[in-house]
Amino acid sequence: MSKHIAISPTEAADRLAIRELIESYAHCADRRDAEGQMSLFTADTHFVVYMNAKDPRPSQELHSREALAPVFAELNKYDATTHFVGQSTIFTLTDDRGSGEAYCLAHHVTVDGGKRHLMVASLRYLDTFVKIDGGWLFAERRLYVDWIDERAMS
Repeated sequence: MSKHIAISPTEAADRLAIRELIESYAHCADRRDAEGQMSLFTADTHFVVYMNAKDPRPSQELHSREALAPVFAELNKYDATTHFVGQSTIFTLTDDRGSGEAYCLAHHVTVDGGKRHLMVASLRYLDTFVKIDGGWLFAERRLYVDWIDERAMS
């Protein structure tokens, strides 16, 4: 069991803002708001995807906010998505920098010839956050796919 200590109101506000950043990412993804999703990242962001979390080699690596556009546009191939954000942990936090991990179950629905299919991916994100002009952004986001389940829907 973790030990709880008192934190300042400023730290509490920063922790809440970081959680809202994580949730905004999922919300923008489900609403196909690529511009909104991109705005959550620094201009020189580092975004890395590991389609197999056990493989130390990334499947994709991007080095700018603009490079994220085609990645987020890929979601348009799905008829619907729902990202359930689970637990998130902040590992380190200073006045303007932090790191943490967030879990997500991402549900992706496709329709092919009138038949619906569901793909569920268990995702983990290892994040580095920075506070710029009073707001928190992703400076780095490492996406790890732990497992995928695919099935037909009724």
